[in-house]
Parts: sequence; C-alpha cells; structure tokens
Amino acid sequence: MSLLDLLNHLLNFVAPALAVGFLCALAGRVFGRRAAGAPAWWIQGAVNFGVGVLALLGGLVLSGRDGAMLTYAALVVACATSQWMVAKSWGK
Repeated sequence: MSLLDLLNHLLNFVAPALAVGFLCALAGRVFGRRAAGAPAWWIQGAVNFGVGVLALLGGLVLSGRDGAMLTYAALVVACATSQWMVAKSWGK
C-alpha cells in the first residue's frame, strides 16, 4: 500500500467522526442556548471529533472491521453525549 493509499484510508475512516462531531456542535449552537463558560463551536466540534474517532477505533477493535452499524450508532451516542457535556447543557 502506498502512502497516498494509506492516507486515503485513514481520512475515509475518520470522515464520519468529523461530520458528526461538527454537525453536533453546529446543531447545539443553533438549537441550544449558550451556557456561560461554554467554549466556541469549533472547540466543541474538535472535542466531539476526538471522541468520535475513539468510538470508531473502539468499534473497529471490538467488531474486527470498519463500518459496522453498531459502531456508527456508538459514534452518534458518543458525539451527542460529548456535545452535551462540553456545552454544559446539564444545568438548563
């Protein structure tokens, strides 16, 4: 596998985490109220992205392959929980 192929596979692996993470951050900004001390939307998106990548890696390790629907469900739950925590939404 060449370096470009490896980079392509890695980017395609993390693309769902990037999309879900930043969409959660933007949806939280649009539909939620801004709590005092909550970080900027791009920081929230970066945190959600990191949590999403960890969820995808966990699914890859547990199922042995990429793209399992249970892994994607765990990605959505992990990013939503991360967004709830990073936006400090529990006190509303």
